[in-house]
Amino acid sequence: MPNAILDPGTRLPNVGTTIFSVMSTLATKHRAINLSQGYPDFDCPPALQENVKRFMAQGLNQYAPMGGVPELCTAIAEKTLRLYGRNVDPVHEVTVTAGATEALFCAITALVRSGDEVIVFDPVYGAYEPAIQLAGGRTVHIPLQVPNHGVDWQRVADAVNEKTRAITLNNPHNPTGSTLSADDLDTLCELTRDRHLFLVADEVYEHIVFDSLPHQSLHRHDELATRSLVISSFGKTYHATGWKVGYCIAPPRLTEELRKVHQFVTFSVATPLQYAYAEYLQSNPEHYESLPEFYQAKRDLFCSLLADSALTLVPSAGTYFQLADFSAVAEKSDVEFARWLTTEVGVAAIPTSVFEQSPDAARRVVRFCFAKNDDTLQAAAEKLCQI
Repeated sequence: MPNAILDPGTRLPNVGTTIFSVMSTLATKHRAINLSQGYPDFDCPPALQENVKRFMAQGLNQYAPMGGVPELCTAIAEKTLRLYGRNVDPVHEVTVTAGATEALFCAITALVRSGDEVIVFDPVYGAYEPAIQLAGGRTVHIPLQVPNHGVDWQRVADAVNEKTRAITLNNPHNPTGSTLSADDLDTLCELTRDRHLFLVADEVYEHIVFDSLPHQSLHRHDELATRSLVISSFGKTYHATGWKVGYCIAPPRLTEELRKVHQFVTFSVATPLQYAYAEYLQSNPEHYESLPEFYQAKRDLFCSLLADSALTLVPSAGTYFQLADFSAVAEKSDVEFARWLTTEVGVAAIPTSVFEQSPDAARRVVRFCFAKNDDTLQAAAEKLCQI
């Protein structure tokens, strides 16, 4: 008789197929307009694509240095100084990763030991907790305050103890679109001072902050920067999510530990892509400088198109996501509503309860992605206004 199939068990018993894959698959099956998964339906800059072709043709197709191509690390350091006033050593403080997700995994794996506690804020992006669990840590969930989705710093202070190893920050925040203020950073600084804990800052939407407000990066705060691993993403900035190129900036000692993990996860990132980004980053700074205006126009268009709908929207402060309250439409759960919206209305969204440890059953909110062509947003709004 053939051997029975061996069951390896699981280290992630509560993890299945992500909601993003589920909703995108459902959208494809029902030919729905996909405003669920967070990627644009327009392409990255043609000049950036030409850069990739040119560097490939020049034979730059072998392994890049483990920490990143020097030209790209230097360009990242120069941008950080220009935007946030922080001097960064491109050799010892910048690491190029296979997207922000790898950087998050490596940062958490490098920091967290068995029994450590890591604070996250609900609704929380799905990549954090699995990494914490795999490292043997315990995730401590603190809900953001509704309706503005701000941080309750008193609850954070109450949660911090001798086991607290790190606090994760997602700013601007996915899925709510909220942002941290300079006062928030000052409060965080007071809370963490004289404590041996670290900050993992997911700032992938750093260039998508609206209403002429500056992005409050941890880079702006010298005291916080000394304990922080700050992560960003070229995919979000340059409309090239499929290239999976991100980076992490951290003090040398933290970078050293991050790279110990990084070298055994991916080792290095696609070489011609790194050279292409390095050149484009330095020659076209107007791209990231104009991104807030570019995406705010899409946010404002989407909200205006739905102004007369049965959905309630408060314009997001950052990211390319918009929350919508559907309480006036249905008494379904947000998961049921998102499925119905996809299969019956023809527009796919993400239910927000999947980002929470203890979701409020009375809240009826879904997330739409407005990183789409205007025609796509108009077509989706037409369908949504009919419900």
